[in-house]
Amino acid sequence: MVTTRATEPGTRRDMNVPLGYLRGFLVLLVVAHHSALAYAQILPAPPSSLTANMVWNAFPITDAHRTPALALFAGINDIFFMSLLFFLSGLFVTQSIDRKGRIAFIRDRIIRLGIPFAIAAAILGPLAYFPAFAQITGSMDVHEFWREWRSLAFWPSGPVWFIWLLLAFDFVAFLLFMVFPGWASLIGRLGANADKRPFLFLLLLVLLSALAYAPMAIAFGSSTWTQWGPFSFQTARLFHYAIYFLIGVGLGAHGTERGLLDPEGGLARGWWLWIIYAIIGYAVVASIVVAAIAAKGQPQALWEGVGGIGFAIACAALSFAFLALFLKFVKHSFGLWDSLRDNSYGFYIFHYALVNWLQYALLQYDLPAFAKFGIVFGGAAISAWILTALLRSIPAVRRVI
Repeated sequence: MVTTRATEPGTRRDMNVPLGYLRGFLVLLVVAHHSALAYAQILPAPPSSLTANMVWNAFPITDAHRTPALALFAGINDIFFMSLLFFLSGLFVTQSIDRKGRIAFIRDRIIRLGIPFAIAAAILGPLAYFPAFAQITGSMDVHEFWREWRSLAFWPSGPVWFIWLLLAFDFVAFLLFMVFPGWASLIGRLGANADKRPFLFLLLLVLLSALAYAPMAIAFGSSTWTQWGPFSFQTARLFHYAIYFLIGVGLGAHGTERGLLDPEGGLARGWWLWIIYAIIGYAVVASIVVAAIAAKGQPQALWEGVGGIGFAIACAALSFAFLALFLKFVKHSFGLWDSLRDNSYGFYIFHYALVNWLQYALLQYDLPAFAKFGIVFGGAAISAWILTALLRSIPAVRRVI
């Protein structure tokens, strides 16, 4: 077997190179996703104020220059990339608990996730959404923004919802280990032979995901968000994300280079087949969406349920395709990718404010949508990269991000 662990000086020896690089790539995809939203064809019209309509919470900036291609790009991302991030986050939980102990693990999670979330929600949240207020009202009045912000029913925190929800899932895993210590190993054994039959494991993941997601989509709608103060999550996807995280924990208990994640196993060897499955999965979702739009008179619950099953299929297929690609082709460390991996957490925390301010600054320019997207994505990614690297040069900050 080709080794996939980082062994260069200064790197963690337990770092799985392809999975670490995939995580960095996904965070970069998050930056690209938010950079594209202002230029997607699906954008609604801006509201008259922050309190009149909360559409700005999802689409802070709406530019007149748009393209369907970026709407397609954002739609594909939305199907899988957060689910795969939860899966990857779960993979190393068991190793971390074994190395540190349960109490030290949860203490470390509070420091690494709780502190950044609190700071990001309190400071970066308002900073990220100020451009939305400026576009809606045409004013840069900080006092008026603060007045409207304080009158909201909750405290918008942006994409750092992932951080607090990941911390909550870590607590769930911690409690499961306290009550039933062998639960992760049981899941790991289910995936032990997935290197030989990865498609069967895909079917298992689709089944569990559909059972977790479809009923929630029927009950609450696929696009509804639950929000309490700075804490938010996409309601229908709560248990779906939990499934991906907990399965990741279970597979990690068996080893991050064995079973499904074996770089020489069936998943990696059949990478081209998984790309085909991903395309088919997305085609299923797209067909359901088109059919639901055409059949306006049909019960909404019916299409939410059918769409939920399609979502589960496409999410698993896309996730497996990206896992297969990185397991197959990433065999050694590279300096630039190491930097991306090591700074990806800071990328995630800081990028949203940078993206929104760059999108706002470009509103006045008559440029094609793709040009604006490229400027925003490149500017936000480079700025977040430099900012994170500078902050991580401080030992106390490096411990956290």
